[in-house]
Amino acid sequence: MDHTESRDGTTGTDAHTDVTPATPEPAPESGKKRRRPWVRRVGRIALVLALVLVVPLLAVETTLRVNYMGDPADGTHTRGRDAMWLGHAWVDGRKKDADVTALARRLKDTGVRDLYVHTGPLEHDGTLPESLYPRARWFIDAVHRELPGVRVQAFLGDVLANGGPEGLELSDAATRAEVVRSAGQVLDTGYEGVHLDLEPLHSGDGHYLDLLDDLRELTRERDAQLSVAAHQIDPLPHLHSVAGLVADHPKWWSQKFFGQVARRVDQIAVMSYDTARLFESTYGGYVAQQTSLALEVTPPTTHLLMGLPFYYENNPSHWGHAETVAAAVRGARLGLSRTDPDRELFGLAPYIDFAASETNWKEFEDGWVR
Repeated sequence: MDHTESRDGTTGTDAHTDVTPATPEPAPESGKKRRRPWVRRVGRIALVLALVLVVPLLAVETTLRVNYMGDPADGTHTRGRDAMWLGHAWVDGRKKDADVTALARRLKDTGVRDLYVHTGPLEHDGTLPESLYPRARWFIDAVHRELPGVRVQAFLGDVLANGGPEGLELSDAATRAEVVRSAGQVLDTGYEGVHLDLEPLHSGDGHYLDLLDDLRELTRERDAQLSVAAHQIDPLPHLHSVAGLVADHPKWWSQKFFGQVARRVDQIAVMSYDTARLFESTYGGYVAQQTSLALEVTPPTTHLLMGLPFYYENNPSHWGHAETVAAAVRGARLGLSRTDPDRELFGLAPYIDFAASETNWKEFEDGWVR
């Protein structure tokens, strides 16, 4: 039951004609109308976080779009030093003479000089079972017959232990020694080089540099090539450090580490795909940026290659409508034009033969081979 306060201070429900009810005091503003302090603080924090995350993202995307503008310099086309990654079917018995003939027809006059043929994977202890590549000698001889002057390199890879509970452990000296022995093993088979792809590889890994030093000594003794597949370079300073805090897979290397790797090998191929870019223009601008960053720290005596996405996928790390061969080729040409247009040891490297479409080949030939 409601109570009212009378002028004489008494309260009650009895009605008196000579008593006028007092005008009630305004009730305090309801809590529903006034925002509590913690709500305001959360709102401010959310706004700050949005600005911290969204503004730099928009700035990066705008920069990449601008980076894709302009025209590549004349002469920024194939130097006849391109490469291509090939699948395992070429050395395990699935491919025949007719397949090599078709491959030779496709590669003729494209500028592809090196073939990285998947010959592994390595065992986690660094060894390589010979049973994995029973037809390697046949393929090498067939390529030499059909494509004189084209080199065949053994593409050896494995998952590193730092990317999960199991994998190859680079910090173990015995494992590194086995990798070197495996390299010698494939060179004995007739391969003209060793192409190493170990992932995920953290920027600054000194054990990896030690392995490259040992492999380089071996390949030089055998007059063979040493090539590696390389992570992308930090598009923003120290981004690899930030990414390492929130993800197990280190997508980027520092530019300094990229240069340290490049100085230890004959060829370095940037895996310039799976970039999560949403638009063709920003993907092309990203490849242009990566090309420039790589050229700045790759010695002129080391052959630099930029990877091309010869496959189509749609997932958060790779949007097929954006990561086109045409955009990658144009981006690489723009980066080359702005940084070192006369670089002789430069090429493009399609990944990978068994997923390639006619559109991929046409964009590669129209944009780069001509």
